[in-house]
Amino acid sequence: MNKISLIAVLLLGTPAFAAGLEIDIAGEANGTIKVDLLEEVAPQHVERITTLAEQGAYDGVVFHRVIDGFMAQTGDVQFGKAGGDLSGAGRGGSDLPDLPAEFSDLNYDRGVVGMARSQSPNSANSQFFIMFDEGAFLNGQYTVVGRVTEGMEIVDAIKRGAGPNGSVLGTPDQMQAVRVTD
Repeated sequence: MNKISLIAVLLLGTPAFAAGLEIDIAGEANGTIKVDLLEEVAPQHVERITTLAEQGAYDGVVFHRVIDGFMAQTGDVQFGKAGGDLSGAGRGGSDLPDLPAEFSDLNYDRGVVGMARSQSPNSANSQFFIMFDEGAFLNGQYTVVGRVTEGMEIVDAIKRGAGPNGSVLGTPDQMQAVRVTD
């Protein structure tokens, strides 16, 4: 057996990595949502989200920007922890380096999870958002990392932002606990 055949046999015999998240939401919305992560579409971004989730970095992080008819954004592990000063929520990330874009041809439809970033396409770090509705203007511009498979009614109940650019005033809903699943 040559080297290429051996590699093919080893790869075919290896089970595919399939990850997901269970996110317990608390606040105006209460319950658990399940997300299928698309590691074949955005392997570096999925690896980042699962690493931060396994470290507990997302536990207690608020939904700081929530725009009705658009999306709910969370994941600022630096400035977005519930119970702290949330004035900087949305401007932070993790202590890990930013990620290069992993754009795909997947559409931003209801329930799609995408990575938030600044103006630079290669600036995604820890923040992500969940779509309430279709957002075709995001297609090919932001990395798709997953989709909600259960609990969209919980996502729909997340407290909406009433401040500038969808910022949530008062006490925002939060990701109480985030677990990685198989």
